[in-house]
Amino acid sequence: MIRKEALRPAPVHPDESVPAHPDYDPRHPLVVFGDHRFCAGESLDVQRMPGPHMHSQIELNFVLEGAMTYWFDGRELTVDAGRLCLFWGMVPHQVIDRANPTRFVCLYVPMSVFLGLPALSRFRDAVFRGAVIAATHLTPWDRDIFLRWREELLSGDVGLTEIVRNELTARVLRIQRDGWRDLREDASAIPSLAPQDAARIDHVERMLRVIAERAHEPITIEEVAAATPLHPNYAMTLFRRSVGHTINQAITRHRLDFARSLLISTDRSIAEIVFGAGFGSSSRFYEAFVRRFGESPGMFRQRIRRGADVPAPAAT
Repeated sequence: MIRKEALRPAPVHPDESVPAHPDYDPRHPLVVFGDHRFCAGESLDVQRMPGPHMHSQIELNFVLEGAMTYWFDGRELTVDAGRLCLFWGMVPHQVIDRANPTRFVCLYVPMSVFLGLPALSRFRDAVFRGAVIAATHLTPWDRDIFLRWREELLSGDVGLTEIVRNELTARVLRIQRDGWRDLREDASAIPSLAPQDAARIDHVERMLRVIAERAHEPITIEEVAAATPLHPNYAMTLFRRSVGHTINQAITRHRLDFARSLLISTDRSIAEIVFGAGFGSSSRFYEAFVRRFGESPGMFRQRIRRGADVPAPAAT
């Protein structure tokens, strides 16, 4: 399987307990990770990735040396040494270039950590709408702290993991307080959680997990809401208030992101991609794709083949 070398969680495939995605194919570079843990990347060395992938956690990158260029949902972004950035892994992303050598600390944080911080309403919204957040103020000790967090997470010590969670949460709060910018420059705002809702964040995370793992299936809003013990109407309201869009919109967005990744990384027909991504009909897929991306799937793929904007699929 082609995978991101620095990523600790196991990828989704038929032998794992996580449901396999019907479009998993070892010949092609799309990888969808089904892990939701708080963990760290095993390798410090950054390598080019042959294709885009997605995972459910928030990813934090602290670049120790060199520079790395991401393709991030249609844009190329370069992160230099000494830079701290973070983004939601459910937005398709890929390391397409890097200086040699480039080293970084890569941490994976469950969504609940961010959803549980009501003070970060604008910050949280930027993350869930696909921003790449860069901290504008770093400290001389950030390098050593991130290296220590990585070692402690990789140790498997439950007590240390909880300490790192608390320390990293405080670091995120400082990013919001001291200053940050969206490298994609398209952040916006949504309402923050009410105090009584913040105690139910784990329910929102459960629903997001169901969407991430089952969006390719014929899944309903009620089935997503049923992942919680809450009344369906309240679950839907809580989800919308927390994430900034409805459950149905989240399902559609995930399907579109997955379909676009397949257009980038495979030679499959558009008809195969439509149903593999979970859309019930080609017409609904085309309408949703054009509405979100501003062009048809065929035009998007042709532009990729000409080498514009995003990398062409890797050779199989």
